[in-house]
Amino acid sequence: MHIKTESAQRHTLAIMVDNEPGILARIAGLFTARGYNIESLTVSDVTADHAVSRITIVTTASDQTMEQILAQLDRLIPVHSVTDLTTLGPHVERELALVKVAGVGDHRIEALRLADVYRARVVDATTSSFVFEVTGGREKIDTFITLMREVGLIEVARTGIVAIARGKEPA
Repeated sequence: MHIKTESAQRHTLAIMVDNEPGILARIAGLFTARGYNIESLTVSDVTADHAVSRITIVTTASDQTMEQILAQLDRLIPVHSVTDLTTLGPHVERELALVKVAGVGDHRIEALRLADVYRARVVDATTSSFVFEVTGGREKIDTFITLMREVGLIEVARTGIVAIARGKEPA
């Protein structure tokens, strides 16, 4: 017997929904009830009248599983549209992280030097620590955090991925 296994790939979904109580729980519940993992989740109100929100979800799934996820999301009543930005084509993804680092003496100087290289901004400073704000792709932020571990990483807070399609057409 031959079992065919599909390779899973990372997908970034943009979901436009009515801005109403419980919709985020319904969408997250759809993922958890079927055993799909959500790697990143962000939500934001995107219209002037506050009627529509955009949910950005990053998940890893095979093509067949992704088709099921998209179909199930599309069937939910408050969902206006579901776009898989990964298959749509070129898109821009960014994440923000706040990184608290302890540092005195040479470690302090090294933390500032690394922050400059990664274009991280100092948003808070004391005589013994910094809080840096760094934005960019997931790999850039992961690398910055790894380097800060060597210098004196204390704490990290990350926003999750936000993404938008390139070009003049909305997703």
